Amino acid sequence: MDTPPPGPGPRVLVVDDDRTVAEVVTGYLNRAGYEVEQAEDGPAALERAAVRRPDLVVLDLMLPGMDGLEVCRRLRARAPIPVIMLTARGDEDDRILGLELGADDYVTKPFSPRELVLRVESVLRRSQASAPRPRTGSLLRAGGLTVDPDARRATKNGTELALTVREFDLLAFFLRHPGRAFGREELMREVWGWDFGDLSTVTVHVRRLRGKVEDDPATPRLVQTVWGVGYRLDAEPEHSPAPAHRPEPEHSPAPAHRPEPAPEPEPVPDVVDGDRGRRP
Repeated sequence: MDTPPPGPGPRVLVVDDDRTVAEVVTGYLNRAGYEVEQAEDGPAALERAAVRRPDLVVLDLMLPGMDGLEVCRRLRARAPIPVIMLTARGDEDDRILGLELGADDYVTKPFSPRELVLRVESVLRRSQASAPRPRTGSLLRAGGLTVDPDARRATKNGTELALTVREFDLLAFFLRHPGRAFGREELMREVWGWDFGDLSTVTVHVRRLRGKVEDDPATPRLVQTVWGVGYRLDAEPEHSPAPAHRPEPEHSPAPAHRPEPAPEPEPVPDVVDGDRGRRP
């Protein structure tokens, strides 16, 4: 069956020196509506990404010459491009290192192409949350941290934080629910949008987030581990200044000192209505 021509969907760069794997992945992504470009090694991938930035990169870890970890490092140094790593290695250290370099997810070979397509959809769905949207004006504040969900900016004590897409989403989620403990499965479902996956992904991202928001990541004060449960943000929410419940200005119209006698008795002094001298 012929593969239909690529549609106008998001652009995915597939980087794998195994031509068979690359063709299979490309075919499935094409059928799912993605526009796909291929590269066989690290330098070619960096060149293609520089010429035309992809929306997501599927990156093999074991590339000849420049390996996938170095390619990921260079890609993320240029722009926050979402990356899904493919690996045939069984060593967990390599997968965790890839996540620490900024990869958003990884898939271990052999893998189901349909599962990979679902991972691509999930990662893109989260990364596209940074697209321009109407501003709501709501800021999330706690423990010296400020997150602007509309602008996708986060600061600590006024200094901007360099967060990946997933780190930003994780911090924003914690700030929306301060004081509540979440299990790793729940965080994976709420932040990543996955009902399946390796829970070490959550562990690594929490560790990376602590490295950016904590004064001393070795003894975290904000993102606490709740043994047997998961993680909790220990910080009181800080509310942005708002004009609500302010007393009305003194020049507001008020019938005080009117010459005609009031039909009611004098108001009781201990009744607080926020504007002395005004009649109901």
